[in-house]
Amino acid sequence: MELEANKYIDLLIEYGPKVIGVLLAIFVGWVIAGWLERGVRRTLERRDFDATLTRFFAKLSRYVILIGVVLGCLGVFGIQTASFAAVLAAAGFAIGLAFQGTLGNFSAGVMLLVFRPFKVGDFVEVNDDTGTCEHIDLFTCEFRTLDNKKLIIPNGAVFGSTITNYSGYETRRVDINVGAEYSADMNATRAALEKAAASVAGKLEDPAPQVFLKALGGSSVDWQVRVWCKTADFWDVWQATTQACKTSLDEAGIGIPFPQQDVHFDEAVIRALSN
Repeated sequence: MELEANKYIDLLIEYGPKVIGVLLAIFVGWVIAGWLERGVRRTLERRDFDATLTRFFAKLSRYVILIGVVLGCLGVFGIQTASFAAVLAAAGFAIGLAFQGTLGNFSAGVMLLVFRPFKVGDFVEVNDDTGTCEHIDLFTCEFRTLDNKKLIIPNGAVFGSTITNYSGYETRRVDINVGAEYSADMNATRAALEKAAASVAGKLEDPAPQVFLKALGGSSVDWQVRVWCKTADFWDVWQATTQACKTSLDEAGIGIPFPQQDVHFDEAVIRALSN
């Protein structure tokens, strides 16, 4: 009985301080993990970081500290942590292979939120699809097309393609192509188009509108009327410019030709067919 009591006393003497130290380490680690989580959350919130990613990185920092503390405490009792590390590495590798596409979309989502090639409310073109951005989530982006369809594209496809952000700047240029008949006087045509550009409602005076002689086409002299406007007024100015060009050319008596084709029949062939 006395030997057994001495045995427990020896165990208490040997492991008692270790247990107390481990409990103290866990408590300190818990406090530090909570402090770090709150610090990461406050820092990211002050920088207007995405709310979803803010919570994710805050929780991640907390669990990294706690896992490190637990592994350190296991080593105090002589438990080999190398095997745990190997198991975690193997599990992480297997999960990475299983969720390769998902992780790729997640990382692309992080890049979209960090670099901000577009934001919610912007009208963009991605993979030949156009629409207004409604949501930027961790794995997908949601767009609303002009005909009011919901378009969901994986973040990997978005970030890995060419992105055209039509809302990226406050102003845009409206380019209207106009064809005039070859018989029309060049100076008169330019004057008519300049008059049209000057009459467009919603245009900007700086940069000033421009009438550009573009090319000598197959059936017309090709011009381009360029008018700058605010991005929000783009479609209204587009229609107004198109209408103004047609009206001004009509008033000047300048026709807008359309493609036509002349067909000639050989008389010998006609006679042969009639016989």
